[in-house]
Amino acid sequence: MAELIVQAADGGKFSAYLAAPKSGKGPGLVVIQEIFGVNSVMRQTADAYAAQGYTAICPDLFWRLKPGIQLDDKTQMDEALGLLGKMNQDKAIDDIKATLAALRKQPACTGKAGAVGYCLGGRLAFMTATRTDADCAVSYYGVMLDSLLGEAGNITHPVLMHIAEKDEYVPPPVQNKIKDGLRGNVHVTVHSYPNVDHAFARIGGTHYDKAAADLANGRTAAFLAANLGH
Repeated sequence: MAELIVQAADGGKFSAYLAAPKSGKGPGLVVIQEIFGVNSVMRQTADAYAAQGYTAICPDLFWRLKPGIQLDDKTQMDEALGLLGKMNQDKAIDDIKATLAALRKQPACTGKAGAVGYCLGGRLAFMTATRTDADCAVSYYGVMLDSLLGEAGNITHPVLMHIAEKDEYVPPPVQNKIKDGLRGNVHVTVHSYPNVDHAFARIGGTHYDKAAADLANGRTAAFLAANLGH
């Protein structure tokens, strides 16, 4: 595992955690952070994708506010929410574009590259699908997606979405709005998971649900394999 320094489009540089597969080469995958930064959970997530054969990279998207921050999801929620409130998400997408470009240039990457994101990262994964040339994208319990439905027509590559039906941050009326807004979009597949809350796939998290996480992760594995040629 290594650190990659990525050149931002508007100047400056930021770090990204890079995890390559044992084979030495695989399709690229940008792992988009939650609101807690590139902490141990995100690094372990990137490592897990590398173990599946992907060259996974997790960029520090809070670098413009506080580079290198790593927060705990159980004790530092207020600080995390404060960073979220200050984050320029358009700039974050620019940084994801730069990360995709840097990843595709890596000898360990086959050239194809997708994205997978969780929570805030789930929202940014959707924005990655509408605003970048990523070959595919996966969104886990993305927040505030209803405000992005006007961009859905820009999606030209496959998108997989996982929605927690008891998500404390995305109430059922909003979930229905998202589903209705994406219904008929041939590029988008949406799965709902009953009786689970936000972050149900975060191992060790308060709302972790193994059965739902295993189901979602299995669907993600099949989706990435089909769309990244692994």
